[in-house]
Amino acid sequence: MSDRQGLRISDHALVRFLERAGGHDIAAIRDALSASLDRARVAAGAVAETEYAIVADGLSYVVRHGTVVTVLEQTMPPKKVRP
Repeated sequence: MSDRQGLRISDHALVRFLERAGGHDIAAIRDALSASLDRARVAAGAVAETEYAIVADGLSYVVRHGTVVTVLEQTMPPKKVRP
């Protein structure tokens, strides 16, 4: 976090701004992302994994119990996802 003064913007507020003021269809983005990652989800399920990462398009999508919990740049060091 920077030392600058001013209001902090929560992730929730940022998403709502993008949806309401920016004109982005967040539900459509969520659906498209889910569909693009579904093949990896099926493969992980076939080997009974509940925690894994999907690497695609230069990003790592960290999945825990069927939910993408974060998205990392591939250059970022992997770290254990908190329970």
